[in-house]
Amino acid sequence: MTRVAAVDCGTNSIRLLVADADPETGELTDLDRRMTIVRLGQGVDRTGRLAPEALERTFAACREYAAVIEKHGAERVHFVATSASRDAENREEFVRGVVDILGVEPEVISGDQEAEFSFTGATGELTGRTDLDRPYLVVDIGGGSTEFVLGGDTVSAARSVDVGCVRMTERHLMVDGAVTDPPTEEQIRAMRADIEAALDLAERTVPLREARTLVGLAGSVTSVSAIAQELPAYDSAVIHHSRITRERVREITDRLLRSTHAERAEIPSLHPGRVDVIGAGALVLLAIMERVDAREVVVSEHDILDGIAHFAASEAG
Repeated sequence: MTRVAAVDCGTNSIRLLVADADPETGELTDLDRRMTIVRLGQGVDRTGRLAPEALERTFAACREYAAVIEKHGAERVHFVATSASRDAENREEFVRGVVDILGVEPEVISGDQEAEFSFTGATGELTGRTDLDRPYLVVDIGGGSTEFVLGGDTVSAARSVDVGCVRMTERHLMVDGAVTDPPTEEQIRAMRADIEAALDLAERTVPLREARTLVGLAGSVTSVSAIAQELPAYDSAVIHHSRITRERVREITDRLLRSTHAERAEIPSLHPGRVDVIGAGALVLLAIMERVDAREVVVSEHDILDGIAHFAASEAG
């Protein structure tokens, strides 16, 4: 076994996975998996820079993760940063902070690399499933971007576009620094038009409609699953590989976009850090399902983080 640590730092959250990787099968055995909402991408769409308070929240999480990694004695650490750090003018400040805390330089990956990691993490354990048709379309709805990856055993096409739950919320649902409570119909229409334009862009590279199974990743999708199942608390085991129909996603999206902050905050399975951005994330998911005519989405808790861990294990070997 090779003990690895994978860190995925996105626009909304930073996550850690410490796992033992079997060199022969590639199977991962989780030792520690955790997530912290840091909102690194706060204001990046507007300013082009990482905010000082967002950097400090992220560095605080890194210090916590460094202690966990040391406790478990990981042989290799691989840190990947995605949309927010790609877009920021001052990303070198972010890089230096991570190196100081964790001793490794974050790899600021391209959207295509992000897509490859996501596909590997999400589909690795689907091999041999006879109830899921191929090709898979893996969609990773993040805070700043969404990755589309089509493939069977390997990736055949991938594209990253700049729509995510944080970016769409900040671009369309905020007035004078505060999220509209609830959003207006005009705001929702403008956000939907932005999402549709991004789907048009994705479809130039990825034949979305060829998909036979839609696999959804990341916090917006898993949160919608938790809401759909009316869970009393977030439960990864119940959410992993759950299936949510398009009609149920539509019902939930409508509810979220017409609710107030206080009403969303009362949803027991919803992380407090997602209360203001979940409506936008749900709308991205619904638009994708309608575009590809997917009757359901298969929800995966295994995603880019698992793909990063697989890569770290292969590099260690």
